Amino acid sequence: MAIEASSEQTREPRIRLGMVGGGAGAFIGAVHRIAARIDDQYDLIAGALSASPEKAIASGRDLGLDSSRTYSSYREMAIREAKLKNGIEAVAIVTPNHVHYDAAKEFLKRGIHVICDKPLTSNLADAKKLKKIADESGALFVLTHNYTGYPMVRQAREMIANGELGDIRVVQAEYPQDWLTEAVEQTGQKQAAWRTDPAQSGVGGSTGDIGTHAYNLAAFISGLELDSLAADLDSFVPGRRLDDNAHVMLRFKAKGSEKPAKGMLWCSQVAPGHENGLMVRVYGTKGGLEWTQKDPNYLWYTPFGEPKRLITRGGAGSGAAAGRVTRVPSGHPEGYLEAFATIYTEAAHAINARKKGKAVDKAVVYPTVDDGVKGVAFVEACVASSKKNGAWVKV
Repeated sequence: MAIEASSEQTREPRIRLGMVGGGAGAFIGAVHRIAARIDDQYDLIAGALSASPEKAIASGRDLGLDSSRTYSSYREMAIREAKLKNGIEAVAIVTPNHVHYDAAKEFLKRGIHVICDKPLTSNLADAKKLKKIADESGALFVLTHNYTGYPMVRQAREMIANGELGDIRVVQAEYPQDWLTEAVEQTGQKQAAWRTDPAQSGVGGSTGDIGTHAYNLAAFISGLELDSLAADLDSFVPGRRLDDNAHVMLRFKAKGSEKPAKGMLWCSQVAPGHENGLMVRVYGTKGGLEWTQKDPNYLWYTPFGEPKRLITRGGAGSGAAAGRVTRVPSGHPEGYLEAFATIYTEAAHAINARKKGKAVDKAVVYPTVDDGVKGVAFVEACVASSKKNGAWVKV
């Protein structure tokens, strides 16, 4: 496969990686560390793993980090690592949303590449400022919208770009979960507590946490850009301060002489029976596509007037875009962690090209700071529209 590490004789040195957040008890930090290691492109050598100095030190010890490279603050880490001869080349930021802006800024302004969890920031003003900082820094900024790393998502994107669906008319995305059906944040559950806290999460609840994923994936696959939306947000659980369910109507910008496509997005964290029901459907003048994360190795394709076809990862009909991010033979499950790893490996390709002063291969695809700004703009537009009783809002 194209993204696999090269042989020991010709392979690039592992990229020296640091991490902000992701200490003991943090779910997503462990996911990032696994993803960074799957294709053997990174060495985790430093971390500011918790806002608590004691927890940061203990977490660094558990991960086998040198005590001199375990920091009590991300600013201290950025300053010292930038001065070291063998300092980190990239940093993974895996904190709650409100920390992303300040942490990323400290590393970007010192020329250290940033791999940041989504959403980009907790508000649009900070997102726009961070984009400016990233653009001026010369460092790469990679946003971990990990679902874009699935081979069959790349397959769908390639088919649409090649015109196999014709002019796109309808895009539907949904992301239902059920884990916040009750007020678990009131029990002290860490993941629920910060995600339902406006001070840490921003103005969006389900829209920011999972709606941004559905929106990003719909745009990534379809190649369309959002023009405006009308949203109806709810906080069904009594006392909850952020939305836990959203229905959003979408209007996309026209492409050439085509009539603008329309869309719908549903995200919910109060939908019993749905553990992680991410799905995207796209319909055009020539056919339709359907992909769901619960069966990520399958893509359903229906040319208009013909029987429905199943394209499998690594199977007949699967193209080059899917093939270059496929690791194991067809018929063997390849899932969430591998898709996450694809983002890290695409980032590694870009970082290594930058070190050599070369252009990044056009086949390399990863979400950028621009995608992050669009995601935060989506969330704020949803909130603004819902406050106006579902009025249409430009994004």
